[in-house]
Amino acid sequence: MTEPLIQPAERGLLCPPGGFHIDPWRPVDQAVITHAHADHARPGSRVYWAAAPAVPLLQRRLGADADIRGVGWGEPLDFGPVRVSFHPAGHILGSAQIRVAHGDRVWVASGDYKRGADPTCEPFEVVPCDTFITEATFALPVYRWPPVASEVARIHAWWQENAAAGRTSVLFCYALGKAQRVLAELAALTDEPAYLHGAMVPLTEAYREAGVRLLETRAVSAAPRDEDFSRALVLAPPSAGGSTWMRRFRRPLTGFASGWMRIRGNRRRRGHDRGFVLSDHVDWPDLLATIRDTGAREVLTTHGRADELVRYLREHGLAARPLATLYGEGEGEDDEAAA
Repeated sequence: MTEPLIQPAERGLLCPPGGFHIDPWRPVDQAVITHAHADHARPGSRVYWAAAPAVPLLQRRLGADADIRGVGWGEPLDFGPVRVSFHPAGHILGSAQIRVAHGDRVWVASGDYKRGADPTCEPFEVVPCDTFITEATFALPVYRWPPVASEVARIHAWWQENAAAGRTSVLFCYALGKAQRVLAELAALTDEPAYLHGAMVPLTEAYREAGVRLLETRAVSAAPRDEDFSRALVLAPPSAGGSTWMRRFRRPLTGFASGWMRIRGNRRRRGHDRGFVLSDHVDWPDLLATIRDTGAREVLTTHGRADELVRYLREHGLAARPLATLYGEGEGEDDEAAA
């Protein structure tokens, strides 16, 4: 039996003939990174390889001393007999699928990805392969995303309704990727500035430096203590909810932007006034379409509904199996917000 080209090992997903790891969860010599979310880009490795647009974000996440080497889209990178290349995943700025070719075999590790249009990052590229490693975050038929424009219009209308009532709108969303997407989409509807939690400020600046057009923002921490936020939209990570930071705002109303809001009970359990279905992950129809489009004869599933997706694919004649990883275990409270 042929040895898998990519397989779980003690420190992460290992490519044995190439001697490198993909998104390792422990420090390694050579780390090939799909994107800058903390469960995929962890500190301590000797050298990091990533798509060039991801480098500034990774530098902020991993520190100025981290050795991070950017590679152009589609540019070949050889690890001995294995050729690697990076291809857009459409998840966040610089997010990549990793194409791994050895002999006559081609595997693709997709990381996290989505197919929908997003003004903040490069669009997803279908990469034909023999074996496709896919996330399964929303691998159930109930997860079907509404048009992004309609959800962003709902966010804007909610903000304006609250402002008319003199209430602050605090929108919880993930600090890297989701916040910037909300700001980019809102820029088409308004020029009224929004406020940011401090955790979002350097990441948002990295997007601006990359040339992404975003709504004007101001840091909450830079505002005077007597600042009137009664008509403001404030973006914050979920970890800020219930913290003393929220005392800056009188009578705030809270919203949550995530794919998890497709299930109404999730909003009620979290105690938010409004939920907005906006995800940076692939939904069920696009997940199945992607698997089909790659032409893969074998599919390996990671984090989320991995086992459910395997059962579905096997019932429909595809070779499939779950792949054990630690993805989704590095963000604490913000894990689900990343969706």
